[in-house]
Amino acid sequence: MDAQHNIEPRLWEYIDGLSTAEERRFIENLIATNAEWRSKYKELLQFNESLGQTIELEEPSMRFTRNVMEAIAAQHIAPAAKTYINKKIIFGIGGFMVSLILGMIIYALAQINWKSGTGSRGGFDLSKVDFSGLWNNNYLNAFMIINVVLGLMLLDRYLSFQKKDWKKI
Repeated sequence: MDAQHNIEPRLWEYIDGLSTAEERRFIENLIATNAEWRSKYKELLQFNESLGQTIELEEPSMRFTRNVMEAIAAQHIAPAAKTYINKKIIFGIGGFMVSLILGMIIYALAQINWKSGTGSRGGFDLSKVDFSGLWNNNYLNAFMIINVVLGLMLLDRYLSFQKKDWKKI
C-alpha cells in the first residue's frame, strides 16, 4: 500500500518535469519494466492532457474594473487632516516639549556649584565643572534624543507648510 502512495507523487514530478535527471532515468526504467507503473503513468498522462482541454479559465466581466472603481467612488472620502486636527492641540504639545527642555536646562544650571571656582569670568571657571553626573543618565539621554527628533519633525512640518504657502503665491 505504501508503494502505491509513492508511485503517484513520483510520476507527477516526472510528468511535470520537476524530477532530477537521475530520478527521470529511474522512473523511465520503471515505466518500461513494471506494468503497474506503466498503467499508472498512462492514467496520469491522460488526466494531465484532459486538464488542458476541458477546463476553461474564468475571466472577469468586461466592466469589472469600472464596477470596482464606481464602488470605490461611492464610498465617503475622508476629509483632509487639516480640517479635523486642532492646531491648538499641536501647539500645546509643542509648548509642553519646549517647556520640558527649558526645565531640564534650568535644572542642569541649578546643579552647578557657582561658588566653587575662581576664574577670569567673574569668579567662575567652566573647566572645573563636572557635567558627567548630569549627562550619563540613560533616561535623560533617551529623553533628549526623543525631544530632538520631535523638534526636527515639528520644524519639518512648519517648513513644508511654508513651502506650500510659497507655491500658492
